[in-house]
Amino acid sequence: MQRKEFAAETLREAKDRLAPTYPICIERKGTESLVDFAEGCPRGVRSRDLGLQGVWLKTPDEKNIAQFRVDGFTFNRLKPYTSWDELLPEALKLWRAYVELVKPEAVTRVALRYINHLSLPPAPGDLDEYLTAGPRLPSSIPQVLNSFSSRVVVQDPERELSANVTQALEVGVQSAAPTLLLDIDAYRTGEFSTSEGALLPILSDLRTYKNAIFFGSLTEKLIKVYE
Repeated sequence: MQRKEFAAETLREAKDRLAPTYPICIERKGTESLVDFAEGCPRGVRSRDLGLQGVWLKTPDEKNIAQFRVDGFTFNRLKPYTSWDELLPEALKLWRAYVELVKPEAVTRVALRYINHLSLPPAPGDLDEYLTAGPRLPSSIPQVLNSFSSRVVVQDPERELSANVTQALEVGVQSAAPTLLLDIDAYRTGEFSTSEGALLPILSDLRTYKNAIFFGSLTEKLIKVYE
């Protein structure tokens, strides 16, 4: 995000503006530390207080979180998840409040991130039953996999979109049964207007791209479980 210089304390005004629906406010402050080395050994530490870096505003149930930061804006929704048609207007309302306070000159990154934790049977067996592009083991070793983690960066050149896609097998995180993590961070970088008219088409493209990655990564067997 590009912006003119502004007083970080301005972010505190968001607390009063949004108090009726976002009454919980947590301030985030920053510190910068520098370690001096001489002949390979630390000789001292210098710290600098960066002051207020943002405010986190939460609804009473703490499921909706708006991050008003000096370097950007983020809207988070924790489970239980709702619909895109419900979340988009809320995100835009909060974005308008952020723009009024910070007055950014341009947006340099627009992103949608979905972190999915998908439950698997206690003994999932072959992950190819659930993933279309799961891990591969050398045929010369026993085909027993306890856990895995992979991350790829993919692109859609025509629409100038990118996505970081992380897959992992987690054990004992959400429950005793194994959980499949599918983390999709779809984004577009550039220099865009802060207006909703400029951002909405990008958000629509990102959602379409995210859905293509999500449904393309999972087999019909696993998708049917969540229909």
